[in-house]
Amino acid sequence: MSRRHAAEKRQILPDPKFGDLVLSKFMNNIMLDGKKSVAENIVYGAMDIMEEKGQGIATDDTEGEEGTTSASGQAGSKGLAIFKKALKKVRPQVEVRSRRVGGATYQVPVEVRADRATALAMRWLIGSARKRSENTMVERLAAELLDAANDRGSAVKKRDDTHKMAEANKAFAHYRW
Repeated sequence: MSRRHAAEKRQILPDPKFGDLVLSKFMNNIMLDGKKSVAENIVYGAMDIMEEKGQGIATDDTEGEEGTTSASGQAGSKGLAIFKKALKKVRPQVEVRSRRVGGATYQVPVEVRADRATALAMRWLIGSARKRSENTMVERLAAELLDAANDRGSAVKKRDDTHKMAEANKAFAHYRW
């Protein structure tokens, strides 16, 4: 890691169907071995399943959120709204970071930057979906996103565990840097 300057962020293109940057980033995280078309099929298939099954989920209006562009005019999709809601519910507010002070290592609670919170939420959702027992990755991802939108599932549990860990270690908050 260079000490001179931070690495510049790469610009990613919005996804072809919904024109959404966050969804495009999610696809890039799902992608294995550079197979982007497979990742697109997984995500779009999960969106279709969520639109069918997610009838009882109240989706709040998330248009105008950062990173969203409606190039194709389909940004009002119910599947995309469920995805945004699930991502928002899984994002952590605080996390613990190790800090070494005088020979002892403390778990210091710190607030999570917005871009890191989104990256963690994506990582947790994908990891939880891969561990599920449904037959295909499309079904696993759709079920995990629906569970997250309904405040259950292992990705939400991971966020809750992270918050509990930060709450338990708030006595060391004065070591924050």
